[in-house]
Amino acid sequence: MIRSLQGTSLIEYPGRISSVLFTAGCNLACPYCHNPELVNVDLLDRELGLSHDEVISQLIERSGFIDAVVLTGGEPLLYQSNVDLLKRIKEETHLAIKLDTNGTFPDRLERALQFVDYVALDLKAAPENYIFATGGRARFTAVRESALMLINQFEVEFEFRSTMVPGIINAEDVLNLLDEFAPAKIKRYALQVFRSEKTLSSELNGLPSYPQGYLEALSSKMVHCVEDVQLRI
Repeated sequence: MIRSLQGTSLIEYPGRISSVLFTAGCNLACPYCHNPELVNVDLLDRELGLSHDEVISQLIERSGFIDAVVLTGGEPLLYQSNVDLLKRIKEETHLAIKLDTNGTFPDRLERALQFVDYVALDLKAAPENYIFATGGRARFTAVRESALMLINQFEVEFEFRSTMVPGIINAEDVLNLLDEFAPAKIKRYALQVFRSEKTLSSELNGLPSYPQGYLEALSSKMVHCVEDVQLRI
């Protein structure tokens, strides 16, 4: 289910002007999620949504204004039909495609890779803390499989990214995650600053973020195994 389309974004796809498609629904319940209305589909007005034909039509109308499209969520790979949508976008619009995913559907990710140009994979916590970080809904096993899939292919550009939520993930956890994939050299890893203005769990509302200096110190420790560490404020 495609909930909505944002016409133009300069930040969602690195180096490109994109339209952004938001998928409703997610298989996880990360307490820090900043899109609770996309996670809890029961909160949505079911009359509001876009068919795949409408998505394609709107993207074609924006030809000349955008050169890419981003499929995000929620979790886009929650639905097999979204893999079919990626195929249609690639064949009917020829736009570059970025897919955002939590990595818990490696089989669907494998099928989607033939249609996308860029994947952003969330690494939410240390492996032993994945149950807590995902609201009791996921272990790290499938995410590891998805991450290794991306590392071991060479056609699709990708990034790993972590939202740095105090109490859920810290600097040591990120370094341990990188050790999971050693000796591979990761091209890009984004450290995203946690924002507490709107979260799935009200217990995190108002929680202070890590200081910028903390994240800068972490990024300096990552350069031995990551080519490009980005701090996203």
